[in-house]
Amino acid sequence: MSYTQDLLEKSYSLITDEGETRACEAIPDAACTDVPRNFFLNIFNGASTKLAEQLASPGVVLPWILSVLAAPAYFVGFLIPIKDAGSLLPQLLVSAKIRSYARRKWFWIVPALVQAICLLGMAAVVAAWEGFPAGIAIVALLLVFSFASGVASVAFKDVMGKTIPKGKRGQVLAYRATLGGVLTLVAGVLMYTLIEGAEERSPYLWLLLTAAVLWVLAAVFFVGIVEEKGATEGGRSPVQELKEAKKLFKQEPNLRRFIFTRGLLMAVPLAQPLYVLLGKQYTDSSIGALAIMVVAVGIAGIISSPFWGRFADKSSRKMMLVVAAMGIGNAVLVLLFPLLPEDWQNVYTFVPLLLLNVMVHGGARLSRKTYLVDMAPKDERPLYVSLSNTIIGLFTLLAAALGMLAELISPEFFVGFLALLLALSMPLAYKLEEI
Repeated sequence: MSYTQDLLEKSYSLITDEGETRACEAIPDAACTDVPRNFFLNIFNGASTKLAEQLASPGVVLPWILSVLAAPAYFVGFLIPIKDAGSLLPQLLVSAKIRSYARRKWFWIVPALVQAICLLGMAAVVAAWEGFPAGIAIVALLLVFSFASGVASVAFKDVMGKTIPKGKRGQVLAYRATLGGVLTLVAGVLMYTLIEGAEERSPYLWLLLTAAVLWVLAAVFFVGIVEEKGATEGGRSPVQELKEAKKLFKQEPNLRRFIFTRGLLMAVPLAQPLYVLLGKQYTDSSIGALAIMVVAVGIAGIISSPFWGRFADKSSRKMMLVVAAMGIGNAVLVLLFPLLPEDWQNVYTFVPLLLLNVMVHGGARLSRKTYLVDMAPKDERPLYVSLSNTIIGLFTLLAAALGMLAELISPEFFVGFLALLLALSMPLAYKLEEI
């Protein structure tokens, strides 16, 4: 055994509490010796993508860029729906193609490079364009970026299911999130101390260029993952895949319950912008130059991710129940915030509520990812993933329409409505099979 392999083995045993006899449940026997290498490469890949996502976030950075470029304000409203629906809806059409290849990691690597190219395109827009053309170009590039993300999402879960043993997948996702949280601290400091308020375009240009480089680096890490060949039998055309997905949805009640549970748990991320809006309203503040929030969000990820990872490996079903209950409790606390003594109603007492929602969101994402990978049969994992994500993409469009309730009625009403959705998710999660 080489020194590097020995170091990987010892490090893997240390951080996963693995005994002398390695458990390689639900992965090919030939892949067992490569688990430590794949474990760490997966984590480094995740750290790179998490930081890249922060540097080119459609929820924070891209709106700023559109503002700097004097693009019409309505383009900002397109960013999140395009990012979410664009990455989820097409997945069912590509899952059949992915299955026809014995090794699927290239369906993550190539989309990652496409995402890097899209960010380079955005950087070119920042350097040369402004106004309406700049808005159209950035939204169009984000759409291509999102389609690539959707392909990569199907491939990622399938590759993880082939290379990381059951019982360790939640920990991989948690370490990705934890290291991403550490890097988020750095990103927050850079974004809000060096870039906020800058009128010139160069800081935004460098943000996008750095994010593009990080996507290339993430692709390099993924190239290094050792993936055994998988089954290619049963390849289907997109039309056949849609028919198979429809049949699967009808025949698998546990999958249906999972999809509806996951859809209802979307209430957690949907609440985040509402909490920011209410925080500004309740505290009469801009929430402390968002630097406090971004740095604190990174801390929240660092603190919560290891716990969530081990929880998900023990029971991702029970974890969904816990995060739903925490989300409901947090919504109640937000709605009761105006009843606090006036001296207590400030940004420092409200930020913990935002952080709690970020932690709950991390738990919701990790629990449903772990459950889906563990539940899906290895030969049909791309279909399970793509069917689930495609339906959630439809939920995303519905949620965007429901978001108009916040404008038409009140943010408080919509927060209460989202808490009700979380309450409905709990009996569904309770009835899920223990995987």
